[in-house]
Amino acid sequence: MTLRRGLISADRYRSHEEVEANTMRAAAGLMALGVEPGDAIAILMRNDFAFFEASYAAQAAGVYAVPVNWHLAPAEVAHILEDSEAKVLVVHADLLRHMAERIPESVTVLTVPTPPEVVDAYGIDPSDAEPMPTCRLWSDWLAGFEPLAEVHPLPTETMMYTSGTTGLPKGVKRGRQSAEANASMAVLRDKLYGIESGIRALVAGPLYHAAPNSMALRAGRVADAVIILPSFDAEEFLSAIEREKITTTFMVPTMFVRLLKLPDDIRLRYKISSLGYIMHAAAPCPSDIKRRMINWVGPIVHEFYGGTEGGYWTVSTSEDWLKKPGTVGRPPPEVTLRALDESGNEVPVGEPGVLYGKHDFFPDFTYHKREKARQEVGHGDLITIGDIGYFDEDGFVFICDRAKDMVVSGGANIYPAEIEAVLVDMPGVADGAVFGIPDPEFGERLMAVVQTQPDADISEDGVMDYLRRHLAGFKVPRVIEFRDDLPRGDDGKIYKRRLREPYWQGHERQV
Repeated sequence: MTLRRGLISADRYRSHEEVEANTMRAAAGLMALGVEPGDAIAILMRNDFAFFEASYAAQAAGVYAVPVNWHLAPAEVAHILEDSEAKVLVVHADLLRHMAERIPESVTVLTVPTPPEVVDAYGIDPSDAEPMPTCRLWSDWLAGFEPLAEVHPLPTETMMYTSGTTGLPKGVKRGRQSAEANASMAVLRDKLYGIESGIRALVAGPLYHAAPNSMALRAGRVADAVIILPSFDAEEFLSAIEREKITTTFMVPTMFVRLLKLPDDIRLRYKISSLGYIMHAAAPCPSDIKRRMINWVGPIVHEFYGGTEGGYWTVSTSEDWLKKPGTVGRPPPEVTLRALDESGNEVPVGEPGVLYGKHDFFPDFTYHKREKARQEVGHGDLITIGDIGYFDEDGFVFICDRAKDMVVSGGANIYPAEIEAVLVDMPGVADGAVFGIPDPEFGERLMAVVQTQPDADISEDGVMDYLRRHLAGFKVPRVIEFRDDLPRGDDGKIYKRRLREPYWQGHERQV
């Protein structure tokens, strides 16, 4: 069977040549709409071909592409459209139906029919997938323009929106770079994501997230083929690897967990020997899960640590991790990374501190319209993305927790991530979240919300007894709650704020 080149989604296919032609028509169309270099366009879509074309068109026209999380409520989407001052919105038809009245009048809306594989994956009413009669269709709009002759000389970065302490998303807006600097950054991204000419890349994560977006858009320029999944299904993921001879993919730990939960007769049914490179990030990976993945697929599992604001700050190979279980790797030569105390002094080896870093090839950023918020995360020319971690004697980095998640109980600093790592290893536990709730005597006390595996018989006392056998007594949560599911995003991160916030209502301190 001859393998196709280009973008592939289920039975649909678009060649590289078609993508490029649509990209340059869209770039010409943006200019005709009065979108100028430095402006923004928003993309509210699930994974689809037009997501690539709109993103590439923004680069060609020198404007910011703003991917929008389609899980957000209409009011939150409207906030991003208004805050980014987006001139254009490219949107799937079913998503537009839920928020058409919330879109600012100044925004030109271009609608894309929701494709059949997305309809099936998310149980969408097929009638909602068709554009409303008054909509301007993306395909019809493209057809009205000749391809742009040449790209703007200074392409811009994507502007990602990330949640802040106020709960409102804030835009991470980078400064503009020269063409030479952009080329250097592309080389580094290729190395990070295992991208090179001839690969066949699998996109299983949502394109509104920074890492899948960065990997997918770069692969779309370089790879023989980019196979796009509308959502992550463990068996379909393995089937796609076998069917399309996938060589490279980006994953998050939740995907590992779902793959490993497949019955052996299903998981081992598929031939996945073509897969030679997995990069994962975005959330902590339990040690047992990562070890089992490496044992299954081989030493092809890589990891990076970083964030939307700072890019990647450390990189770990399978060999690194097996030598230093739990590490997120070491900073590469182009990265400066420090662990600092509250006074801004570097802490000794082995002692946790707030991590501050800088990537030499990432342009500086600001939070769009929130310069004060940008100043609050800076220390000299370094920034923090809010994590606490430490270096060992060999320069490997270990993440303790998010600074905002640290619990101070009776004067003791407690890192919930350490407790969660032990909790998820308990038989019968599928996942868990640990956080602080108000305590009149100690300021805060620990609470754990535990998601159990199906048919597991676990009690509150059983959880506490298990944790006492592995942790100091002051690290054992005093309150245990069981739930069938935990609120989480497509990147696998648990929305701990949603769990914690009700307990702090009415208190002077807010989470």
